[in-house]
Amino acid sequence: MNAASFYAKAPRHLVAVDCIIFGFDEGKLKLLVIKRKVAPMAGEWSLVGGFVQPDESTDDAAARVLKLTTGLDDIYMDQLHCYGDVNRDSGARVISVAYYALIRIKDHDKPLAQEHGAHWLELENMPELIFDHKKMIEDALVKLRDNAQFHPIGFELLPQKFTLSQLRSLYEEIYGRTLDKRNFRKKILSLDVMEKLDEKDKTSSKKGAHLYRFDPEKYEQLKKKGLVFEI
Repeated sequence: MNAASFYAKAPRHLVAVDCIIFGFDEGKLKLLVIKRKVAPMAGEWSLVGGFVQPDESTDDAAARVLKLTTGLDDIYMDQLHCYGDVNRDSGARVISVAYYALIRIKDHDKPLAQEHGAHWLELENMPELIFDHKKMIEDALVKLRDNAQFHPIGFELLPQKFTLSQLRSLYEEIYGRTLDKRNFRKKILSLDVMEKLDEKDKTSSKKGAHLYRFDPEKYEQLKKKGLVFEI
């Protein structure tokens, strides 16, 4: 059998990408979700996604979907898993490659997100989602927790300038548990991957709290020393 005949007889499937988009705002870990516009299950809550086009890779498709929905590119994105259960999509035989992304909520294009019917909802109050999207979120959260423990990806969710309290609050949301304030401060400062700024955040008190900024160069120095970022 020649190649043309072999491929012609092969079954055809749709390939999609689904994006689990994490954000952090007002001390809460949030997800960007949409109300599905097409049948089946039109009007139900869904992750942001779309079909892979003939001229693009799954990575390119995920980046395109993120750009179309948030207006952002060059953001943290990582492939999560391939979901191929035969009956996962009631509309057709669809294989989905899921990605999770971390963005700063205040940086995204709010009118563009609203145009696509996207909403930021708290992770702990997530409504029922279509198909296997709940499973995707659960898997993404496990991977986020694993990666955040040993890599500085948590900073991707914070403003460029942040307080130690904001940083601790973020990691408490990621891990789903309370962290000791003193131990967290001691640990994160000992890593020496942040720059302490002269500025202060005085939104919660007159005295204010010092602002910090993640320093990629210091992190690279940490790695060169053979040390591990671990929180």
